[in-house]
Amino acid sequence: MPARPLSDETLHLIDAVRTALAHRSDVEERALFGTHAFFVDGKMCIAVKGEELLVRLPPERHGELQEMQNTRELSPDGGMKGYFWVEPNGFSTRAQWSFWIDEALAYNPHAKAAPPKKKRDAAKARPATAKTVAATGTRTKGATSTTAKPPAKKPAAKKHSIFEADD
Repeated sequence: MPARPLSDETLHLIDAVRTALAHRSDVEERALFGTHAFFVDGKMCIAVKGEELLVRLPPERHGELQEMQNTRELSPDGGMKGYFWVEPNGFSTRAQWSFWIDEALAYNPHAKAAPPKKKRDAAKARPATAKTVAATGTRTKGATSTTAKPPAKKPAAKKHSIFEADD
């Protein structure tokens, strides 16, 4: 079943996070548990779901952050300390937006990375060599070619604002 299209508000928020992280070269975007997640240095840092941000912050500040307005814990049972949903009213000004982005980025170097995924079949991940091609007469599915094209450059992020109150 195809994924549902994202709302304009969600796309706008994703673009705003992308713009806020554009100065970094170690950002990767991918889907994660129904969110559009931004990984910094291989660690989940910020994610977007609907009109809300999911930010990863220091677990030792969990109690303090739990008391803030317009935030709620990712896991109310306390199993995921340090992950908070921030509602739109919680990042509606530039100061609030900067607070969440800066806090998530400041914690990122101290955050634990998820363990690397195990390869299903290491043989499929290896590129075909002239010897294996000659021996089998075929290339494996994941085989690479010496004439591979370089990856295309990403288009520059659009300039925009998610703030209506203080432009």
